[in-house]
Amino acid sequence: MPPKPNARPLRVLVVGAGVGGISVARGLLQDGHDVTVYEQRPQVRAAGGAVTIWPNGAAVLRQLGVSMDGAGQTLSTVRVVTSTGRRLTTLDAAAIADRMGAPVRMVPRRILLARLLAGFPAERIRCNSRAVGVTSTPTGVQLEFEDDGWADGDLVIGADGLHSMVRDIVGGRDAEPTGWCSWQGLITLPEIADKQVAMVMVGDHGNLGLWPAGGRDLQFWFDLPWSVGFVRPKDPLSLIRSSFTGWSDRADRVLATLTDDDLAPSPYPHFRHPIPRSPGLGAVTLLGDAAHTMPPTLAQGTNQALLDTMVLRKALSDCRTGDLAAALRWYEKTRRRKVRAVSWVASRQVSHGEAVLRPAAMLSDRFMTWTLTMFLRAVSHRRMWATRE
Repeated sequence: MPPKPNARPLRVLVVGAGVGGISVARGLLQDGHDVTVYEQRPQVRAAGGAVTIWPNGAAVLRQLGVSMDGAGQTLSTVRVVTSTGRRLTTLDAAAIADRMGAPVRMVPRRILLARLLAGFPAERIRCNSRAVGVTSTPTGVQLEFEDDGWADGDLVIGADGLHSMVRDIVGGRDAEPTGWCSWQGLITLPEIADKQVAMVMVGDHGNLGLWPAGGRDLQFWFDLPWSVGFVRPKDPLSLIRSSFTGWSDRADRVLATLTDDDLAPSPYPHFRHPIPRSPGLGAVTLLGDAAHTMPPTLAQGTNQALLDTMVLRKALSDCRTGDLAAALRWYEKTRRRKVRAVSWVASRQVSHGEAVLRPAAMLSDRFMTWTLTMFLRAVSHRRMWATRE
């Protein structure tokens, strides 16, 4: 939705060229704004393994003109069992897709970023640009860089992740550790049976996930307790194997295939940002993990960043420059309640307790699928889907 005739295009400075930063830049370019993305690394690349695109995220990708056809692996089922194989629930991902209009899809992050970058003007991305400060000016804002350079704009969007420089500038509180971490990655196996079936196994002292991500790729994660001051073991593979061997045949095959190289970037501690009442400072706002890092329990991090993009585009679509700060505060307020609900659910330690989760087996799979569908609907601004598509 381009700006209305009485609203001039905005000069937008985006900090961070990850999925969130490129998504919002792509959308605002489509809306006619003058957008530049600043990335501190020497090149744009996707870190990590695969991400889950739920229907709420898929709706935003459609708005951005990004086709995910053929990417990754669509899922029909998510089975949740205990470490001893006792059924907790089976989520019908196909039914969720039918009700919400898009499949549940596991996609390597590199593929998602490549799709977002397809057709994106390369000259709009400035790599080797480490932003270190933001100041207000009489005509807008100025983004300052480590090399003493600067860029002037009408607004700054901080999409620079968990350790966001922009979040620090606007006074956002530091992320809080949840006491857990993930040893995770993307592994290629000789063969993957039941490619449309994802598995989550929950134990009393940890859990694991095995989610097909297309072809012979499998996203794995092993969650274990973590605390500040954690010292990474010299042989992490032995730790993982001693904690999870015997949970299932599929898990054992993955454990037998894993190498220390597969675990090299891990562990990834789980954090949760307190959602600020007003993270903005004038013509500055936050998006994605910079605004609301949350544990990966619900696999909603990427989807929430995409929803940020949708709502921010709506806020700016008919904004005059004089009303810019008010538009950004509307965006933050509109997202705050939804994101807080997702973050709260994702942060519940119940997700790591076999004994606590066992009563879930008393509920029908159909009811659990319906509950998740209604939750996704409730936190996804569905009315905006139709207004932008």
